Amino acid sequence: MNFLAHIYLSGDNDLMKIGNFMADGIHGKNFDTFSLEIQKGIILHRAIDTFTDAHPIFRQSTKRLHANYHHYSGIIVDIFYDHFLAKNWSNYSDERLEDYSERFYQSLRDNYNDLTPKTQKMMPYMIDHNWLLSYQTIEGIENVLVKMDNRMKRDSNMRFSVAELRTYYSDFEQEFNYFFEELKAHSKEKIQTL
Repeated sequence: MNFLAHIYLSGDNDLMKIGNFMADGIHGKNFDTFSLEIQKGIILHRAIDTFTDAHPIFRQSTKRLHANYHHYSGIIVDIFYDHFLAKNWSNYSDERLEDYSERFYQSLRDNYNDLTPKTQKMMPYMIDHNWLLSYQTIEGIENVLVKMDNRMKRDSNMRFSVAELRTYYSDFEQEFNYFFEELKAHSKEKIQTL
């Protein structure tokens, strides 16, 4: 899953959301310098990734992309799934996505000193371009994929995967809907053990 899903699956705990959000940039087991709630977010993030990567529905989505994008297929599907979460946000939250996004951005500002240097550097771009809200549109997703493609050391060609999103839109959306219900239940269960 990508940023929006990881944040959403953290529940109402702001620090857990932050830990879950920035966990990709934190490697290994040495994250005990963070507060306990941020540590929980990091652990939750890893549990979400493990569940997602092994799930047959997620794998079904990635297979559709594998011939053209190889090991980048999972990253692309993560982003596609964030699109479907953002597009159908009212099915998952009573709060408007605009307000939810702004509350998260404010939480990043309020907890700036707890962020990793990488997250501190990325934060202004995320807020200025309102990444979380931009996921609602195919154009927003395309923009994200182009930027990610530009950052890759090798040609990932992720920018072109929007063609598959458009072609198989209803298939990806249906797969997301089934998968996300199971992921929500798994995340809720994991949070109770942290």
